[in-house]
Amino acid sequence: MNTRIFLPIEFQKIKRIMTNIKTRIDEWSVKDLEDNSSLNIIVESCTELGNNSKPGIQIIYMGNIVNFEPNVVEQWAYKAGKEGVTDYLLSDKSWMVHTDRYIKIYLVTGSPLKAKVEVKTRSSKLVVKEYELPFEV
Repeated sequence: MNTRIFLPIEFQKIKRIMTNIKTRIDEWSVKDLEDNSSLNIIVESCTELGNNSKPGIQIIYMGNIVNFEPNVVEQWAYKAGKEGVTDYLLSDKSWMVHTDRYIKIYLVTGSPLKAKVEVKTRSSKLVVKEYELPFEV
């Protein structure tokens, strides 16, 4: 038996309003000539991230997603201030298993706030890119 549930018009409108829209900002990779592999990075702008559904960005690499949304960035900025650094390394969000190849994710404090990505392979030079965050804390 096929039954359908119809929501009232008010709920249908809310569903359309609360849709997260992702827009690709950047996509790049750094090749490793030692084994012909590459480290791929995707950066997306999102209209709704976190518990408050505020705009932010996502950095996606190797199956990991790092969300830069106001609530967590506020905590990271506080920790950066406690440590007295402007480039706060997100060590639990980065891939740093090896010393000669890694992906490091940073929060750059100041105005404007930025997300920074550092990528290094065995055969490449260090590649660094920064992305402005769409909010202040």
